[in-house]
Amino acid sequence: MTPARPAPDFTALFSARARRMNASAIREILKVTQQPDIISFAGGLPAPELFPLEEVRRAADAALTRYGPAALQYSTTEGHPPLREWIGARAGIPAANVQIMTGSQQALDLLGKILISEGDTVLVEAPTYLGALQSFQPYGPRYVQLPTDDGGIDVDALAELLQTTPAKLLYAVPNFQNPTGRTLDAQRRRRLVELTAQYGVLVIEDDPYGQLRFSGEPAPSLYELGLEYAGDVDANHILYCSSFSKTLVPGLRDAWVQAAAPIVSKLVQAKQGADLHTPTLNQMIVTELLDEVLPRQIETVRRAYGQRAAVMLGHIGEQFPGGVQSTRPEGGMFLWVTLPEGIDSTRMLERALSRNVAYVPGSPFFALGGGENTLRLSYSSATPEQIERGIAALGETIREALD
Repeated sequence: MTPARPAPDFTALFSARARRMNASAIREILKVTQQPDIISFAGGLPAPELFPLEEVRRAADAALTRYGPAALQYSTTEGHPPLREWIGARAGIPAANVQIMTGSQQALDLLGKILISEGDTVLVEAPTYLGALQSFQPYGPRYVQLPTDDGGIDVDALAELLQTTPAKLLYAVPNFQNPTGRTLDAQRRRRLVELTAQYGVLVIEDDPYGQLRFSGEPAPSLYELGLEYAGDVDANHILYCSSFSKTLVPGLRDAWVQAAAPIVSKLVQAKQGADLHTPTLNQMIVTELLDEVLPRQIETVRRAYGQRAAVMLGHIGEQFPGGVQSTRPEGGMFLWVTLPEGIDSTRMLERALSRNVAYVPGSPFFALGGGENTLRLSYSSATPEQIERGIAALGETIREALD
């Protein structure tokens, strides 16, 4: 028998792009939180008990009845026409400017693929959504962090930066940002649109949570302001991404991008190389749910998340020691905690897990490092009773770290 050869050095065979990929810190933590006794504030998971299970079952049956074998067949890359038409009508744009995606994460990956070349400057919030960093990183961007406060991106700092730093792209989550829960205020939105148009910077507006407002007043999207500024859908420099994952159900993986025709055309080509098209039946199911179920579901989720956020903030006020600060979101699924300087939330996580409570340390949300004394909490999938117990345990953990 011929002796077995040693295994190839697979690591050396990976492309330069693959070597820049990193595992998601959140996904690694979620592996631990699968234990039944862990109270998890880590994953940004929609509450499963709120899923419209029966309505989805009926919608699947209606789609199969309406379309027959076509519901199970290959379809067009651009997406199910009635779904694109509905999205376009709500945005006041042609359906041709809408591209259906298999989840927002695919939208970010393919936008990175078609827009980011090695060394391109990409502006991101500090902190920003970790999944966007993970999507963009393989394409070799040079990140520049934008400072943020309770009003979102500091647009004065952005104006100063753009005078000296040529940038191709700005990525932002203006509504109930992941990870902080902050919202970019209306005045800053308008100035951000004007500045980026003036300096020729494309903007990716990631808006999975915009419909989940439970307090405060809504503001126009960056896309709306960009359309108003440009006066033409195909001259708008804002690229808008959203999803049905947070409003209906995440498992169907239906999302979309609305953008100028040249962007959509290139996205079609990129998607053909990725998965050909988003699953046909899934798109048809979502379409069946749009007119009656979706509005009810949004109200259900808003109400539940507003109650859970209030419970979490109330217990934080009672249980966390002085010197700990937290944001007060007006919607979405997250809030952000800033601990006193010198406390490392990554090192503290092990102590929290020993008390059966989990969170996400803040440092992975910073493209260039930092934020060691911060952490993200999600209130969306925990019951009020779990929130009470989990925040009490986390308060004990923080006090122990301060000693």
